[in-house]
Amino acid sequence: MSSYFICKEEVSLEKLVLKAIKGDDESFGLLINSKKEDLYRMAYSYVHNEQDALDIVGESVYKAYISISKLKQPEYFNTWLVRIVINCSINFIKKSKKILYMDNETMENIYHNKNDVLENIDLKEALEKLDYNHKAVIVLRYSQDLKLKEIAEILDIPLSTVKTRLYKAIELLKIELEEGENFEE
Repeated sequence: MSSYFICKEEVSLEKLVLKAIKGDDESFGLLINSKKEDLYRMAYSYVHNEQDALDIVGESVYKAYISISKLKQPEYFNTWLVRIVINCSINFIKKSKKILYMDNETMENIYHNKNDVLENIDLKEALEKLDYNHKAVIVLRYSQDLKLKEIAEILDIPLSTVKTRLYKAIELLKIELEEGENFEE
C-alpha cells in the first residue's frame, strides 16, 4: 500500500483519498502529484504529442477535482483516475480526427537512428488503426505495464474480455506491420 507524508505524518492512500473527497485540496494535490508522470505517459501514448498530452492531463485533473466528491470507493482512486485520462484522451482524438504529430525529438531521431525510428513510427501508425477497445488494452498492458487484472478493473470489463482483446490487438498489429513490410519490398 502506498503511503504519503504530510507534516511529518505518514498517511495511507485510502486516508488521503478520503480527505480529498471531503474537500481537502492539499490531499488531492498530493494524490495527483504522485500520479502525474503515469497520467502523462498514459495521455502521451494516445496522442504522441507532448503539449496535447499535457493538455489532456490538465483536463483530466480538473475533471477529477470537480468530481472527486462522487467517488464512492476510495480504494479505486487510481482506477478511477486512469479511466478519466483514457476518456479525455479518446475525446481529444475524436475532436482532432487522428492527426499524426511528430515533435522535434522524433524528427531529430529520424536523422540519427533512421531504421529504429521508422519501425517505431510504423508501430504508432498501426496502433492508430486499432479501435479504441483494442488500443486501450495494448496501451495499458505495454505502455503502463499493468497486469491483465488491473486492466479489467480500469476498463470495467471481465478478465476474459481483456485477454481476448489483447490477443486480437496483437494479431491485428502483426498483420498491419507485416503488410507494411510486404509493401516496402
